[in-house]
Amino acid sequence: MRIVFIGPPGAGKGTQCERLSTDLGIPHISSGEMLRASKGDSSLGKLIASYIDGGNLAPDDLVMQFITERLKQPDCAAGYLFDGFPRTVNQACMLEDYLSERDQRLDFVVNLVAVEDALVERLLKRAKIQNRADDTFETIQARLQVFQRRTAPVLDFYETRGLVHPIDAMRSADEVFHAIRAELKAV
Repeated sequence: MRIVFIGPPGAGKGTQCERLSTDLGIPHISSGEMLRASKGDSSLGKLIASYIDGGNLAPDDLVMQFITERLKQPDCAAGYLFDGFPRTVNQACMLEDYLSERDQRLDFVVNLVAVEDALVERLLKRAKIQNRADDTFETIQARLQVFQRRTAPVLDFYETRGLVHPIDAMRSADEVFHAIRAELKAV
């Protein structure tokens, strides 16, 4: 299965992908983690850091380069879970083209629906627990705005393909996980 998780920052994409990855035996691919891990002393790492630390999205071509390299790994042959990718309609188109060239397609898009005020609380708590520099109040606000402006339209893109399954992300992690599994079984 090839599954995309879409939701605003703090909706629980990473948490649910980790659980579902174990359950389905397919890798969890987090574009944010991949990009954060690339931050370093290189000029590319510094460029990526300038985007992420400001709450902005990295350029589509750069993200797609990371994704295609990851999809070439043997563990992706049976499927994968995308967490934080695609974040723009352009990335969704690039992914669709990439998959089409390989006679593949996405199977399912999980839309984690959440209330913004609760997300800010979740992210500030995560910042303290995980010591994440990209989870300040200002950066969280910027990331939520970027999500509404650039990522929410991706849902429309996938809705026209009949792939979107909304899940209430304001419930407990267990309840959200069971709702996702129920949706997957219904497909």
